[in-house]
Order: sequence, then C-alpha cells, then structure tokens
Amino acid sequence: MNYYIYYRVALSEAARVRAVVDEVQSALARDTGIQGSLLRRDDDPSTWMEIYEAVADPNRFEAALERLLAQHRFDACMGPDSRRHTERFTLF
Repeated sequence: MNYYIYYRVALSEAARVRAVVDEVQSALARDTGIQGSLLRRDDDPSTWMEIYEAVADPNRFEAALERLLAQHRFDACMGPDSRRHTERFTLF
C-alpha cells in the first residue's frame, strides 16, 4: 500500500511545519520502518504532499502516524481551513 497525503500550509509557517514533518517522519521510520518523503507542489508552494510507500501493515502504520501527528500537534501547523487528505494506492 502506498500513501499520498496532501494539505496546505501557511507559507509564513513553512520552516516550523517542515521541522514538525521531519520529526514525525523520523519517528515513524523508527516505529514502522517506513521512511516518508515530502514534496511541495511546483506551482503552489503552500500545497505539500507526504508519500509513504510499500506499507505492509496499514493498520499499524496508520495508528503510528495518527499517534505521532497528535503528539507533535500537527493540526496546529496547517494553513487556515486546511486538513490532511489521504489517498491510498495499491499495485495491481
């Protein structure tokens, strides 16, 4: 399973948000073995996407991600009226 999670951030808070995402992704890699990547939309730098690939245990991964997001208070980092959108894809 591959996860694509996108959201908007306030550009004035980009450095702080990046630090939080880095902390969450580092802890997630330690907890689950899944190393995420972070992308920024080319034509809209306020739109970011996290990618997590080859997730073998989606339930464990999602629980760990939610716990870490809450622990690092990620919701406080997002842009106004933004929320995380999660898309899940599998190979066929």
